[in-house]
Amino acid sequence: MGSLPQIVEDCMGVLQLFSDGTVFRSENINFKDPVVHDNSVLFKDCLFDEKLNLHLRMYKPTSTKTNGSIHTNKLPIIVFIHGGGFCVGSRTWPSSHNCCVRLASGLDALVVAIDYRLAPEHRLPAAMDDAVSAVKWLQWRSQNLSDGGDEWWSGSFDFDRVFIVGDSSGGNIAHHLAVRFGSGELDPVGIRVRGFVLLAPFFGGEVRTKSEEGPSEELLTLEILDRFWRLSLPAGENRDHPFANPIGPASPRLESLALDPILVVVGGSELLKDRAEDYAKRLKELGKKIEYVEFEGKQHGFFTHDPFSEVANEAIQIIRRFMLENSN
Repeated sequence: MGSLPQIVEDCMGVLQLFSDGTVFRSENINFKDPVVHDNSVLFKDCLFDEKLNLHLRMYKPTSTKTNGSIHTNKLPIIVFIHGGGFCVGSRTWPSSHNCCVRLASGLDALVVAIDYRLAPEHRLPAAMDDAVSAVKWLQWRSQNLSDGGDEWWSGSFDFDRVFIVGDSSGGNIAHHLAVRFGSGELDPVGIRVRGFVLLAPFFGGEVRTKSEEGPSEELLTLEILDRFWRLSLPAGENRDHPFANPIGPASPRLESLALDPILVVVGGSELLKDRAEDYAKRLKELGKKIEYVEFEGKQHGFFTHDPFSEVANEAIQIIRRFMLENSN
């Protein structure tokens, strides 16, 4: 008799990879964050990729405040890409849902939170490709506002002011979307992307940074980060692959790309802090419009895990200013 399959990778019991290649995903996750019920925001789920059965969740405020100096009654659009090391996470998880509720109410915006295929069943670039599909769905929607009598789109939304916000691995995906737009690979028909917000982007590399060497965070260790890369990168590739390291030796050159403005927000006590800071410094050296904001003493997920905290309110104001500055 053959031996039973053994667990070879274990992501906190939420995801387990076995020696025979099978994957177990737990449906009974004990989330620490309760779902926030906020009557000031409506939300609705929608299928955006029928072939792959991928959904998104849309959020819109029930009433709107003034958008600062922007003289328009239309709401800007935020495409939100959740985190989870490319391996776990969903638009329905409390951390993602609560974050999007806060973004919609705090920024007076339509928020479109997308799902994407997860590794290891679907290794990179599946997640990047799915984000492209979601953008193309938004482009289609901009041309078909009355399609099927959907009253959700009877509101006034500004497809000329689209911002892409990514958290952790979603921040990595946001970078790759910026590159696809900047290279001309992704045609901006029907929408205009004004900027990208990378919240603690999940970047990697073979040479350890000082922040990666520790100390570990409350919810994140270097072992967890390495496991996510082993599970998500193309088989046989290391952390200097362009999907992991956007400024590494094997990565495409960014000098010639017409990148839209980028805002990087990171906690000062994050393992990923140095990666984010090095990324911002490199793009600034290349003459790109990039802003780096660091919240002293904060750990990974300080915004998404408590989006109604005082420090999260500060982050909201920084994102709001970034949107205002790049809306004209």
